[in-house]
Amino acid sequence: MPYEFRLPDIGEGVAEGEILKWLVKEGESVSEDQPLVEVMTDKVNVQIPSPRAGRVSKILAGEGEVVKVGQLIVSITETGAEGPSQQGAAPGPETTVKTEVARSPVAPVDRVLAAPATRRLARELGVELTSVTGTGPGGRVTDEDVRRIGKAVQVTSQEKPGVGQEELVPLRGVRKIISERLLRSSMATAHVTHVDEADVTELAALRESLRGEADRLGVKLTFLPFFIKATIEALKEFPYLNSTLDEEGGNIVLKKYYNLGIASDTDEGLIVPVLKAADQKDVFTLAAELEKLSGRARAGQLALDEVHGSTFTITNVGSVGGLFATPIINYPEVAILGTHKIMKRPVVREGKIEMRDMIYLSLTFDHRVVDGAYAARFMKRLVEILQDPKALVD
Repeated sequence: MPYEFRLPDIGEGVAEGEILKWLVKEGESVSEDQPLVEVMTDKVNVQIPSPRAGRVSKILAGEGEVVKVGQLIVSITETGAEGPSQQGAAPGPETTVKTEVARSPVAPVDRVLAAPATRRLARELGVELTSVTGTGPGGRVTDEDVRRIGKAVQVTSQEKPGVGQEELVPLRGVRKIISERLLRSSMATAHVTHVDEADVTELAALRESLRGEADRLGVKLTFLPFFIKATIEALKEFPYLNSTLDEEGGNIVLKKYYNLGIASDTDEGLIVPVLKAADQKDVFTLAAELEKLSGRARAGQLALDEVHGSTFTITNVGSVGGLFATPIINYPEVAILGTHKIMKRPVVREGKIEMRDMIYLSLTFDHRVVDGAYAARFMKRLVEILQDPKALVD
């Protein structure tokens, strides 16, 4: 009988994944370790290789279907194997789940081939991509395909008010994971946000003075590496903000290492890649790693270990704009720092009004672990470091 392949335990506590794309078809021959299926799990795409060489007998989970670890997803008839000989085969690591898992009743969802920009255009024009016949390579939906349908929708909506003005977007993939995580965070922690401001005029001058060195090293030096360095220095003095709450054991776990999550905006949603051992790196190294991680995040190529293990998170919304925000904690962490737009504002210094580079900072913290006064002192210290930033590059 064919070899039954179940969704393997990918690690890091992953319990389920969404089938994004099958890389083989039924009846097709596959070799061992050949990429078999692409699965979205915990905000990253993972290609799972074939555990056997043979022929794909039956695909048992459709694209768009959410499957559990241990659930049967494909059967493979091994090369040269007779049906009865498979019955006595010893299970490999990928078949360690012994209990039969029922197949999910969720119906397969057709996955439309379209670039992120084309999907965005479809949303803007109110076009449902599943209704569009793609004229691009491999049936890919192009911008012109969307605009053609969009014109028809516009005419119809003019004739019948309300028609074509709504679109149903399935809550799945990254959006579904973000939804579940943020809801869990808001329900599991006692959110409080403290807002402060910093004069970063000297920091702006320091960054400008380092541009030549950054260009020589081939890195883009933004303000974020400096914010990371300053945050770590403040966390060392206020360790309860670099911790987690072990409710079952009744302990606050103070982390003596500094893995900073950096919230990144991508076409697929908010992704939080992690800078490991950030306290051991200078601003140039941080800048290079930030550029690499953000690029991998936008391309959907982050590995599992690149989105796990953060101890504190920074969300930098300054490039987008706005005055300040109240970010949601990246559970199970205890706090998250929001950095915002740097703007020139009139500030009174020694009785005189001066134009200075100012920034608002917002710290959301779990009040179960951290009191308001403790958070305020942390922010005061962070502001002091940012306003006298020379030590950040020593």
